[in-house]
Amino acid sequence: MTTYPQAPASLEVSAVLHALADPVRLDLVRQLRESDTSIACGRFNAPVAKSTLSHHFKILREAGIIVTHREGGLALNVLRTDELEASFPGLLAAILPDSRP
Repeated sequence: MTTYPQAPASLEVSAVLHALADPVRLDLVRQLRESDTSIACGRFNAPVAKSTLSHHFKILREAGIIVTHREGGLALNVLRTDELEASFPGLLAAILPDSRP
């Protein structure tokens, strides 16, 4: 299993808010939050080209919102829910009110 550069040890509010300010990235986070498992990069419903989607994943990874790892030929994305909740209690519920708790 190959792992992409890991999320930062501590989350910075400015980086997280910047990453979540984009509607495409916010929707990617919503899809991850509603999923019971990790999601492969190609399985997201997004209205952008593959190269643009890769850029959005990079921004989310660098902000520490997601972690991406490889299993076989798939790049799987996981939302860092516990870390986000510990650093910014209630943030995900506030920005994604219709998502699962």
